[in-house]
Amino acid sequence: MMIFNNIKKHLFWGICWVFILLSTSILHAQQESFPNEEFTYEEFLAVVKKYHPLVKQADLIITNAEAKLLKARGYFDPKLSADFSKKRYHDQKYYSVFNGSFKIPTWYGIEIKAAFDQNEGYYLNPEHKVPEDGLASLGITVPIGQGLWINERMAELKKGKMYIKLGAYERTLAVVEAIYEASATYMDWKMNYEKMMLYKTFYDNAVERQEWIKKSIVLGELSPIDSVESGINLKTRKLEWEQAKLKLTKSRLELSNYVWSEDGVPLELSEEMKPEDKLQDNIVRVLNLNPVSQDNDVTNHPKINALSTKLSMQQVDRKLKANKLLPKLSLSYNYIAEPGYFNNYYWDDYKIGATLSFPVFLRKERAEVRMADNKLREAAYGLNFQKQALQNKIKAQYAALDSYQQQLFVNADLVNDYQQMLDAESRLFEMGESSIFYINTRENKLVKSKVSQIELKNTYFLAAAGLYKTLAEF
Repeated sequence: MMIFNNIKKHLFWGICWVFILLSTSILHAQQESFPNEEFTYEEFLAVVKKYHPLVKQADLIITNAEAKLLKARGYFDPKLSADFSKKRYHDQKYYSVFNGSFKIPTWYGIEIKAAFDQNEGYYLNPEHKVPEDGLASLGITVPIGQGLWINERMAELKKGKMYIKLGAYERTLAVVEAIYEASATYMDWKMNYEKMMLYKTFYDNAVERQEWIKKSIVLGELSPIDSVESGINLKTRKLEWEQAKLKLTKSRLELSNYVWSEDGVPLELSEEMKPEDKLQDNIVRVLNLNPVSQDNDVTNHPKINALSTKLSMQQVDRKLKANKLLPKLSLSYNYIAEPGYFNNYYWDDYKIGATLSFPVFLRKERAEVRMADNKLREAAYGLNFQKQALQNKIKAQYAALDSYQQQLFVNADLVNDYQQMLDAESRLFEMGESSIFYINTRENKLVKSKVSQIELKNTYFLAAAGLYKTLAEF
């Protein structure tokens, strides 16, 4: 009993150690972080394009398109079939019927068929009687009207080939969408990082100013009320800094959603990692934008190409529906002979057939053609609208990009002016001709202008990313 308890004890601790090791490895994989350095926007995009699940998910669009093409080609697969039935009753062989065939569908609705029949029995239907060695046949079926120039399998194969093109366009749009969302998250992280650093700088200044004021009060150079005034400013800066740190943490964790390893393991950005400092100078190059040319040609745009491909697929459907206005007329010829004499080509042994069907009023068929025409017109109108809308959107986003650049220059001048005003007010305060209230007022305006500068840069970055998304040049 004691030995059994020892075994259970060792087994329990062994399981615990395995669990701890697995948990540690999983936790390490999730908390694996990038080195403590600047994480540039270009590096971030390279990681997203190569490893992010959304980008890999977009690759499945191509795989699905290839599967649709494979399915369409399956309509042209040869078909082997066999049918056998036998009846025996009271030691009497009523019949034994066997039919085997091999069909080869071709492009223009023509079918080639090879068959073999071997039937026997006392009560066999005279129609099924064949020579003792069976009867072989080789024939062809040709649709004269409906189904000759286009039929279901031809239409599906044409559309299957179009699905490959459509899949490539849709994959590009999906990847561009993922890159845009990732870019917006990176820019939000950069904005919150710069705000946090800004509030930290002014908080440190407020701490230093508070210490200086306390010393001045002890020396009798300032009144105690100045300490209250500067203390309010200090607490305000502390509150702003804490709020900025919280926003930075949230945005950093959100950015980690887009950072994955080569093995498909999610990574977490280090708290000390910082965004690119010179993104304003590099973003146009990284996104491969060309504000100088401002080309609005959307002829080869993936979205327009996708809509054009869908329009072509609808045209195939329309042709198929129009083909159904023709009568169903099929002619078949089968050369028949015993297997041993099949090569003698005695053409008088044959089996021919013809089938004909044709709706008198064609109301259903004419209605389907009319609805197909309406769908084509609707798709054509939508395509023209999307072309014009896309051209105008690109033009507007180029204009917005130029405008935000000019606004950044103006706002930078405002920041410099507010800085000069604060410096001048500080010198007046040192000479006893100003107060803490005026310094705080000047400083608040400077902080506000710098925050506006950070937010305006973020708007400029988002505009550049939005232009990249609209151009969809991946």
